[in-house]
Amino acid sequence: MPTTQAQDDDITIGLITKTETNPFFVKMREGAQEAADELGVELLTAAGQFDGDNASQVTAIENMVAAGAAGILIVPSDTTAIVPAIEQARAEGVIVIALDTPTDPEEATDALYATDNFQAGVLIGEYARATFENPDDAVIALMNLNPGVTVGDLRRDGFLEGFGIDLDSEQVVCQQDTQGDQTLGQTSMENCLVANPDINLVYTINEPAAFGAYTAIENAGLEDQVTIVSVDGGCAGVEGVADGRIAATSQQYPLEMAALGVETAA
Repeated sequence: MPTTQAQDDDITIGLITKTETNPFFVKMREGAQEAADELGVELLTAAGQFDGDNASQVTAIENMVAAGAAGILIVPSDTTAIVPAIEQARAEGVIVIALDTPTDPEEATDALYATDNFQAGVLIGEYARATFENPDDAVIALMNLNPGVTVGDLRRDGFLEGFGIDLDSEQVVCQQDTQGDQTLGQTSMENCLVANPDINLVYTINEPAAFGAYTAIENAGLEDQVTIVSVDGGCAGVEGVADGRIAATSQQYPLEMAALGVETAA
């Protein structure tokens, strides 16, 4: 991997994730830092306080531009609201690359490094369908992200297609927005179980939401009656599959996304 050009030019690259704590984004920072170290570039990092915190991401972009960043990698929390800040950064000559979550419109950034979130949903939907002898018996709860966020919509819609139903299906008895957060995942699942205790299949936007949902299900004594599927496939998620809290998850590659983003910007 070439390093001389980056070292000579004192390149600074920024990484902005949705949160600091989600294992998915922890791994993304690791990948970005490893690539930055290999290339001899400086890496600045920032994150929102929660998934959906657009204001903190806008401030982070402004701060990184002011600090002289030549490139910014971002996982947008609000895929539409972040666009003006991205456009301003690009107008000042900064390369902006989206990771994992495409902006809306996608061409608002210079590039996108992501796995196919829709296909990840399709795969986990197909898996979930195969767990039922009669898929019509599934009573489904959807633990979503936030309204209108591309990555959340893509994964959810992929799951529905893979399972063979649409969002208006009578089999979908509850939908909740979790912000991909474990605590909100638990509260959301509790709400769904109050409304419909017959739920036997739960799709979750990511594994923190899945773990929260599992806690609610376990507290209700239903852990042997409900199948949970998810998307991300981080180390914690794989452990969740191994210990039985999650039936299956579609694996993503946040470390590689970030490393490719840093290499491209450098």
